[in-house]
Parts: sequence; C-alpha cells; structure tokens
Amino acid sequence: MRMPLSSIVSILLVLTTVAPAARAQAVGAGDPRVDPPPPPLPAIFVRGEDGRSTIRAVRISEPLTLDGRLDEAAYTLTRPASGFIQQEPDSGAPATEDTEVWIFFDDRNVYVGMRCLDSRPDRIVANEMRRDNNNIFQNDQVTVVFDTFYDRRGGFFFQTNPLGGLRDALVVRENTTNFDWNTVWDVKTGRFEGGWTVEMVIPFKSLRYPRTRPQIWGFNVRRGVRSKNEHTLLAPVPRSYLGNGVQNLSIASTLVGIEPPPVSRNIEVKPSLTSGLTTNRAASPPFSNRFDKSYSVDAKYGLTNSLILDFSYKTDFAQVEIDEQQVNLTRFSLFFPEKREFFLEGQNVFDFAGTGVAGRTDVPILFFSRRIGLQGQPVPMLGGGRLSGRVGRTSIGLLNIYTDDAPAVQAVATSFLVARLKRDVLRRSSIGVIATRRTPSLSGPGANDVYGVDANMAFYTSLQLNGYYARSATPGLRGDADSYRGQFSYAADRYGVQIERVKNGPAFNPEVGFVRRPNTRRTLSILRFSPRPQSLPGVRKLSLEATYDRFVGDGGALQTRLAQGEFRGDFESSDAVVLNYNANYEFLSAPFRIARGVTVPVGGFHFNAVDASYILGPQRRVSGSLAASHGGFYGGDRTGLAYTGRLNVTSQLAIEPRLSWDAVHLPQGRFTTRLAGARTTYTISPRMVASALVQYNSSLNTIETNARFRWEYEPGSDLFLVYTDGRDTTDGRRAELVNRGLAVKFTHLFRF
Repeated sequence: MRMPLSSIVSILLVLTTVAPAARAQAVGAGDPRVDPPPPPLPAIFVRGEDGRSTIRAVRISEPLTLDGRLDEAAYTLTRPASGFIQQEPDSGAPATEDTEVWIFFDDRNVYVGMRCLDSRPDRIVANEMRRDNNNIFQNDQVTVVFDTFYDRRGGFFFQTNPLGGLRDALVVRENTTNFDWNTVWDVKTGRFEGGWTVEMVIPFKSLRYPRTRPQIWGFNVRRGVRSKNEHTLLAPVPRSYLGNGVQNLSIASTLVGIEPPPVSRNIEVKPSLTSGLTTNRAASPPFSNRFDKSYSVDAKYGLTNSLILDFSYKTDFAQVEIDEQQVNLTRFSLFFPEKREFFLEGQNVFDFAGTGVAGRTDVPILFFSRRIGLQGQPVPMLGGGRLSGRVGRTSIGLLNIYTDDAPAVQAVATSFLVARLKRDVLRRSSIGVIATRRTPSLSGPGANDVYGVDANMAFYTSLQLNGYYARSATPGLRGDADSYRGQFSYAADRYGVQIERVKNGPAFNPEVGFVRRPNTRRTLSILRFSPRPQSLPGVRKLSLEATYDRFVGDGGALQTRLAQGEFRGDFESSDAVVLNYNANYEFLSAPFRIARGVTVPVGGFHFNAVDASYILGPQRRVSGSLAASHGGFYGGDRTGLAYTGRLNVTSQLAIEPRLSWDAVHLPQGRFTTRLAGARTTYTISPRMVASALVQYNSSLNTIETNARFRWEYEPGSDLFLVYTDGRDTTDGRRAELVNRGLAVKFTHLFRF
C-alpha cells in the first residue's frame, strides 16, 4: 500500500503549526533536576557529588576584542570554570594540565574564553589550519558544544587548535554529527609562557534556541593534549564514547544565566558568479577552451527558530574537489562520499536507521544525494528547496530537487523528492519514517518510490538496538521489494558485542539511495575484548576481536563468508599496531572481470590472507598508516602494500601521500595495480588555503590533477580559483589530455 507523498507534506505542515507548544515542551526535556542548582555569585561553576555540573554565563556591557589575549577586565572580574576530568588515559582522574573557561554574552554574541595551561608548551602539537579539516582534532585542540534547546540530544559544535583553525558541526545525536555544517563565527588564539589561549565569538544569529525565558542550555568543553594523548572534559563522559564524548549531551553541564535576544526570522541570501574555460576531447563533438559563465542563488529563511527553509536556483558546484581515486578488486560498486555543500549541510536530517549518509556501505542507504546531478558526469541542476530542522521533539526533512536534460549521459529531466520525520522518544532514542521518489524512474516512465520506518534505541551507556523496514515500488519490477535491518550493539570500553541481520529483496530498488549488495541476506556477529594492561609499559589498550560475516542469496545459497580475527595494540604515544587473519569464501554466479584481459570464472573460492598495519601518531612530523597484506585470492594469491599519511613540512605546509600496490597472480592471468596520489596544502591563514591533488590510477589508466585556492574573505563569503586536468595513460609513453578546466567562483553572504 502506497502512502501519497502529498499526505507526508500535509503532515509536515501540520507539525509546523504546533511549534510554539512543542518548543516549550522541549526546553524541559533535559530534566534539570539532576544537576546542581546555579552557584551563588561570584562563583560561576559548581559540581555536584555525582559529577553533574552547572555553569553560569555572564553578561558584559562592551564586546570583547577578539585577539586571543584574555586581557579584558571581564576575565579578571569573573572567576573561570575549571577542574576538567580525564576521559583518556585515566578515566575519572583530574586533568594533568589545567584548563580555565569563561562564558560571556552581550546583545549580539556569545563569547567563550579559555586558558589552556601546559607544563611543556614546547611539546604543543599544532600543524593544521584548514577550515573544517579533521586533522584539527589530531592537534592540541579544544571543542565547545552548546545544547541550546536543552533536550540533551543535539547541539552546535565549535573546535579550534593553537593555530586558530576553525571546525564547526551540527550534533544531531551523540553518535551522529554533521561535520559539513557551517555557520558564521570566529576565533583567535594566543600563546603565553605557560600554554595557549582561546577566544571564540559566536553570533546569536548563528544559533537556534527557544523563545522561552529564562534560557537553560546544555554545555560542555573537551580539551585534547596530543603530546600526552590525553582527553579531558568539563563534564566527564565514559571511555566507551571515545572521540565522540563531547557530543554525549545527556550528561553535559547545565548552562544558566544566558539571555539571548528575541528570536528573529533569519534570512540569508548567497548569490554566486562563476566563469571558466573548459576543454573536453571525449565529448561528442569534442571542444577546446570553451568559455562559460553562470550565476546561482542560494537562500535560507528561518520559518521558526529551529526550522529552516533553503532554496537553490541553478545550483553550481564548480568549486568542489574531485573524488579520491580507489582501486576496486571486488565485484561490487565503489562508494564515493558526497562533497557538494548544498547536500552536505542538511544530510544528517535524512540519516535513516543509524547507517549514516556515508556510513557502512553493506547496509542500504535509502537517500544518497550523489544520485542527484551525477551520472558519471555532472547533470545540470535547475534548482530546488529543502525544509529541515526541528519542531519540538520531531526532526523534519523535506527535499525537492530538479535536474535538466543531459543528452551526453542519456539523462532526462528528473524530479527528486525526499521526506523524513524522526521523533525523539525516551532519553536517547528515536523512531521515524522516510519516503523518496524519483520521477521518472531509471527503469521506466513512472516514478520509483521507497518508504521506510526505523527505530534507534539507546539504553544505559553502551547498549543500542537499531532497526528498519523499507519497501520500494519500481515500474516493471516485480517480486520481493522489501528490506530490513535489525542490530544489537553493546560497546563498552572492555567488552563489545554486535549482532546484525540485513535483508535486501531481489526487487528492492531505492533509486535515490545506494545498495552495494542487492538481493542478499546478511548475518554479522562481532565479539571484542579490550583490556588495559597495567603491567605493559607504554601500552594503553589491547583489543582482541572476532568477526563472522555471512551473505546468502536466493534459496539460501552462500555468496560470501568471512571469519576474521583481529589483534590491535594502542600505545601511550598514539601509535597503534593492527594484525588480521581472514578466512574467506566467495561464490561467483557469473564471470567476474577483475582486470583488463583477466576474468575469474564461475565457481566457489576458499582463500585465506593476513594483513598488518602500523599507525604512526598524528603528533609526529611523518604520520599515517603503513599496511602490508598477503594471501590467497580467487584461486591464486595477492600481495599488497599501502601507505596513507601526512608529512608536516611546516605548520602551514603539508603533503599527504596515498600509495598502494597490489600484485595479483591468478590461473587466468597476472596483473599489478598501482595507485599514487598526493595532496599538497599550503594554508596562508585559517580562512585562506591553496591545495593541489594529483592522482595516478593504473587500473583506470588516468592521471588527474585538481588545484584549488579558497579565500573566505568574510565569514560565509568565498572566492574560489579551481584548475582540473584529466589525462589518459593507456599509450604508456605519454599522458594524453582528455579534459581540462579553469573556473573562478565568487560568492557573497547577505544576512538580514
């Protein structure tokens, strides 16, 4: 039975009319009775006997000068919050390096000041300034999270390091964070003899919060001291949360005293202009140095304080980085992550069944945005809109995008519609529904529809139950079109258990999603034991893990079986070693072309392999992972070497190489694959960066170059200069030009 999408839209509109009452309910959802009462002035921080804490924000009459010096009178007149507690390595113990925190506000901004004391400031690790880069977390760093609705589930994440790098994110729930979300804010850092300092300024316009008074927010701060591999928090969290600890808002501090201005209907408009020269010798007909110019407009309108309506017209992605090449020695499709900003910003709203938009690819993803506007080559996007956000305890996502005809890739004008509702239940759980439609369908003139319901239940600290049921309807496709997943997970620090069952029917076909292994039933079991031996100097943690993974097809015929044993040792130095033994079985029901001139025949194949890797800690000048593998492979053998890492030349210049080599010997033939790439980055400032990515892939006979210059000349406004170059190396003696492009893109953000 199909539920009309118009009915889903009607439900969304009804929900928006109850926003005021729902918002008021959400403010009390965090149950403030578990936290100690606000401290009497002049104290601003108090910690209860159970470890729960409350912190006070202080109003200031004059804006702070954002320079990272902490020399204004407010820092002298106001006591800081301190007493951070370790998550790693000695959970529950006081921090070995003190951290002091102040929260101020005025009529426009929230200010966070921090003094990070360090007994060995010469060992501070700081080598990354790129906006939103994950390497900021691998430096000495601090992270601030505000739970503005005090629902103990989601919030706003701001991170920096001693170089003033900026990284922001939207916490959807404690184990799901959208690091591609961006907003307008700023930070400055400084150094002194005993450590480093931080000043953040976050406009209230960049946050969403309730209309009720007085305001009560959740708040937490995490500090990482990379030279000691130590993580400490103002409100402590268990070890089992690992790097996601600061996102566990269910036990964050309570922030009182904050008085934001009345909620306004925020409006943002970002026009962009793009011009470029393009050569494409593979086109029909080929062309050289064709000049193109275009414009596009993106806009946001705050329907409520937490529900945002986005519009995009003639959406342009000229500034987007090319994909990193992969070598595929399997018979299944490769998964490439989304990189386009319009789709990245709200992607976690559409997360279904706990898989994540770029999550585990053996579990179906019902909405995968790369299905829109990409069919081997870019397809022109006419525009569309998105409604996303929260209404009380309900998350809402509604997306409608239109693409144009693209005869070069045999694409016709298409409409993509996705609707998502997710309701918070209990303390840390949720239930939801999703619906997608692609018109026309890939397989016929009608529409491809998918509907699903999911539940993500979290209990205690480490126990989770996840599941979904989904069904598709495709013109001309008959048979079992169902898919489901059930997962039990217990992930404590010392022990771990995971049991999972996934089914994809032969007619299950989500054309706006991604299914790596259609028509399968999967059973997965994982057992883990992770002791922390006190008798082994330099060793922080050992881990022994056993995995049994099994895929069957129609009638229960075995397709894949993997029995794996893994040993991992984590050292106090941040280095790690990993050893794996894999016992594999693969059944091929059809011939599998694995390389040019080499095809593996139909049949069943048993083969075993071992692999080992050593991971160098990120504080080293040369870091990364070095891996080696050897063993059987489809009736022959395979030997592989790989390195992925980073060389810090200076605090501003870094080279990130990617190298892999595989030698495969099969009865049907021998071949070698080579993948070599390097990204060189020079960061002029936290908002200005030049980078170049060069890649060679022997299996595709290609060399690709992508060079980018980005200058965020104002928060939210950018200038891009992008050069791309693709060449064919089939000849072996020269690299023949296939395509080349030079683009300039200018954007400017207007906020009202």
